[in-house]
Amino acid sequence: MRTNMAHNNQLDVPDAALRDSKSLEILRIWIAEGRQHVSLRIGVWDDPAAWGLMLADLMRHIVNTYKPGTASDRERILERIRLGLAAELESPTDEPTEQ
Repeated sequence: MRTNMAHNNQLDVPDAALRDSKSLEILRIWIAEGRQHVSLRIGVWDDPAAWGLMLADLMRHIVNTYKPGTASDRERILERIRLGLAAELESPTDEPTEQ
C-alpha cells in the first residue's frame, strides 16, 4: 500500500516503513531553486561511521537503478559514483549551511 503523495514531486514512502510503527525518515534531499536542499534527522547514530555505511548502501541502491546487466557493469557504475564522491569531497561545489 502506498501513501498519496502530498506533493506530486515527492517520492512514495516504502511499504516496509508504512508497516513498521517504529520506522523514521532520516534523510530528505530536494533540488529547489537550482540548489540541493537537505533535511537530516540528527541523533540517529552515535558513531558517524554509521552514516558512511548508510551512504555505501545508498550507492548500491543507486547502482540498481541503472539496471546493470553484469557484475562488470555494476562495478563500472559504482566506480563512477565513487569518482564523483571523491571529486566533491576533494573540491566541494557547494558548502552546506545550517538552517
